[in-house]
Amino acid sequence: MKTNLFSLEGKVALVTGASRGLGQAMALGLAAAGADIAALDRAECNDTCAQVQALGRRYHNILCDLSSATPDDMQGYVAEVVQALGRLDILLNNAGIIRRAPIFEFSAADWNDVLQVNLTAVFYLSQAAAKQMAAQGGGKIINIASMLSFQGGVLVPSYTAAKSGVAGLTKALANELAAHHINVNAIAPGYMATDNTAPLRADPVRNKAILERIPAGRWGDPTDLQGVAVFLAAPASDYMNGAVVPVDGGWLCR
Repeated sequence: MKTNLFSLEGKVALVTGASRGLGQAMALGLAAAGADIAALDRAECNDTCAQVQALGRRYHNILCDLSSATPDDMQGYVAEVVQALGRLDILLNNAGIIRRAPIFEFSAADWNDVLQVNLTAVFYLSQAAAKQMAAQGGGKIINIASMLSFQGGVLVPSYTAAKSGVAGLTKALANELAAHHINVNAIAPGYMATDNTAPLRADPVRNKAILERIPAGRWGDPTDLQGVAVFLAAPASDYMNGAVVPVDGGWLCR
């Protein structure tokens, strides 16, 4: 029988977009379970750093704008994590952006920028991390999908395309990397109270319509993702490969 199913003691996690919101909450959840944290973000993560260190864990920050990062850059970020913290066991691909506009007004920049950050960067960072994990004997890659990995959404074609791609990429990577003892799975958050959803929550009509469809009757909080992130990073999920796990208050049930 396995013991310490949810312990991350001795593990190192790289979390993208960890300065606030979902990324910060999940990074703190991983740290509380025992992992040291490397945060990759275009902003300083001073608050995240302080909270991780208060939990007694090591912390390393990498300043990076994924909108312009190259595949070689991704290899360099992984090497930096290994140099700073000794290894890399967990990659949590959380960083993402969203652009909203009617279809006839949707620009090439709004298409390309979102695909670069939300999908292309996820692939190349996963590729770089998987090489390191394979050399170590295994690891965990956790992608952040979305309700729009299952649905079409409104006014967000590039975000929907990217998050649908993340769900497919999760399955494709799982197929190849399982042989290297690397588990690849995804979390699909529902409607969460973050900066990305601030315009929706500020719109009384949209806010009411969304809440009426969620059986739980509330917007999700970033801390609602901590448990599933720890589960997918820990030995408890060692036989999970290619799953996309909704954490949505029941949204998809309606």
